[in-house]
Amino acid sequence: MRSKWLSLVSGIAGAVLLVSCGGSTSPYSTGGGGGGGGGGHSTTITVGNDFFSPALDTVPAGQVTFTWATPSNGHNVTWDTGPGGLLPLSSSTMMSGTYTQTLQTGTYTYHCTIHVAQAMRGTIVVQ
Repeated sequence: MRSKWLSLVSGIAGAVLLVSCGGSTSPYSTGGGGGGGGGGHSTTITVGNDFFSPALDTVPAGQVTFTWATPSNGHNVTWDTGPGGLLPLSSSTMMSGTYTQTLQTGTYTYHCTIHVAQAMRGTIVVQ
């Protein structure tokens, strides 16, 4: 009886763990994404001290918002490349707040001019 009880508890715990870690199945969720890994399908990118999160993302065409995590020692979003050579207006150096741009289909790369030596760069693929 005890082994059946342990099997049942283990099965329930595993199911709860899978559900809690599963995240959204929507390809266009608006969460904050992961810590700089692959595309999190986010329309919000966190600007932290020496990082963008996610640093690589795939999003639908439309608005992308960069949100500064606080405390922040000052960062900016400076565009390097965009589709057809058209670049959005770069942000000012900010310590808090948000910066929003409307992006068209294509690939965009960007960096923080203050922390480029720390590899503070990102890429957005707009589909």
